[in-house]
Amino acid sequence: MLKINQLGKTYGDFQALKSVTLEASSGEVFGLLGANGAGKTTLLRTLATLLSPTSGSASVNGFDIVRQAQQVRASIGLVSGGMGLHDRLTGRETLKYFASLYGLSAGRTEERIETLNQQLDLKDLLDIRAGGFSTGMKQKIVVARALVHDPPVLLLDEAASGLDVLARRTLLDLVTALHSQERLIVYSTHVMSEVEELCDRVAVISGGEVLKVGTVNELVQDSGESNLERAFFRLLSEQKLLPAQKKGVVRG
Repeated sequence: MLKINQLGKTYGDFQALKSVTLEASSGEVFGLLGANGAGKTTLLRTLATLLSPTSGSASVNGFDIVRQAQQVRASIGLVSGGMGLHDRLTGRETLKYFASLYGLSAGRTEERIETLNQQLDLKDLLDIRAGGFSTGMKQKIVVARALVHDPPVLLLDEAASGLDVLARRTLLDLVTALHSQERLIVYSTHVMSEVEELCDRVAVISGGEVLKVGTVNELVQDSGESNLERAFFRLLSEQKLLPAQKKGVVRG
């Protein structure tokens, strides 16, 4: 479902991604765990074809992200920072517009909006203009927009950011529900509790590199620490203590 081979992305002299190699399968919630600036967003936006890789290759749902970008876009739903809404459109109008871009019929569009209404508890948001939304309201519609065409791959980049406690719980419960389907969910976050609750496996990323991949239990046990947060900081500390040792890329 997702195959990444030595993927790199540079901006001038800055290397945002350093030869990342990963694999993830359908039916899996695969976590990307790292601090702000670790490279998580760059990786997801490259997979979503919003950025062009400098080196390496990747395929999503069997489609190459460079040679088959259009098919990749049809296969994914992306939630990432900076994905704004048009202030003059209601939530329903936004979802209808994006459904039309994916070629959904009018009947199928209404079915998907009703399903998303139930899953995300959209209620009045469907008929209010986005200009009057709070941050949490906007995020709900952005998530619904990513799901309107029922994609086999869902890329969530800090999707719970800005949500209040109730909206955050709705989102996490939705990810859990979608997990039961034949869908790959890539969940990027720096919140340990979200990884512990949702993710089957997780890749720890720092400085554009994959430091380690495994289940939460594997990462904790291998570190010799008592919990994921301590294991995470152990990995980061080892990276800083061994600057001369080139970190290898770990296959997922």
